[in-house]
Amino acid sequence: MQLAWATFTVNKRFALTISRGTTARTVNVWVRIEADGIEGWGEASPFSIGDIRQSTEAILEDLVKAQPLLTNRHPLERERIENLLITAGIGSAARAAIDIALWDWLGKRTGLPVWRMLGLSRETVPPTSVTIGINPPEVARQRTRDWLQLTNAKSLKVKLGNPAGVAADQAMFEAVRQGAPQSVAVRVDANGGWSLQDALTMCHWLAERGVEYVEQPLPRGAENELRTLFRESPLPIFVDESCLDARDVVRLADRVHGVNLKLMKCGGLSEAWRAIHAAQAFGLQIMLGCYSDSSLAISAASQIAPLAQFVDLDSHLNLRDDPFIGAALVEGRVLPCDAPGLGVQLRGMFWSV
Repeated sequence: MQLAWATFTVNKRFALTISRGTTARTVNVWVRIEADGIEGWGEASPFSIGDIRQSTEAILEDLVKAQPLLTNRHPLERERIENLLITAGIGSAARAAIDIALWDWLGKRTGLPVWRMLGLSRETVPPTSVTIGINPPEVARQRTRDWLQLTNAKSLKVKLGNPAGVAADQAMFEAVRQGAPQSVAVRVDANGGWSLQDALTMCHWLAERGVEYVEQPLPRGAENELRTLFRESPLPIFVDESCLDARDVVRLADRVHGVNLKLMKCGGLSEAWRAIHAAQAFGLQIMLGCYSDSSLAISAASQIAPLAQFVDLDSHLNLRDDPFIGAALVEGRVLPCDAPGLGVQLRGMFWSV
């Protein structure tokens, strides 16, 4: 089995500001695995959450370390490969790219899309939300209108946790609500930007305004305080930065209502599959999210979207220069293709191979 990779830069149509900072562009990594004349594709996108920082440079270093481990392996040895990479200390984003590529390879080998191999149905994929980043109220109002016109989205994820405080959050939220029809559902993600007291205040305030749930209200590391919020909040509490994989699902199951799973922090489709079933065993709801992923990683996540109650797979919709074509936006839902594997193709204008 041969492992190869190349970097590519993606630029956002609208820069995204959350409680921890602003992102306008990222350098992602396209990973390719070849064996038996078949090539599987994966993607690694950098991310940073608290004490966990996986930069593009770190991903590339991990791929260099992983390359000799895979030389004598075959794509059908997916579990053994995963264990080798974990033992070698390979970061989750690089592992995710390799794991995604292995699933893509298997789908192409069998002639089936990954979602069919997993026994899933596209009919149950929920609509995706589109994300409104932290902005002054007038900008947030117009951004909401722009996104709804562009995507006809059925739900919005509003980023709060403004360092300026909850009054700024409330002003921006009201502006977003004014910019969207009442039929559009609204969810809130604070990205760990609130204290416990602010989170309690905001959860009660947001509940009065019809918000469906609040995601990551407290910082990563404040998981003990989630017990109080879980007990006193009128809204369901989801975690993102606090929940990386299936082990965290088990650890937090007694203090949250749901988990946001992302391929880059899980380590790929294989671990996301385990985390989903762990969440189901504890009666938790499941959200699928993303970082600054192109259509390649989004198409991978869309394969397991039928298992989620909420979907936040919108990063590719915000790219000016997505080099891939894959999962399609159909009536507000990001649906995986019917082609073998991930069903992803290159846009010829960005790559020559």
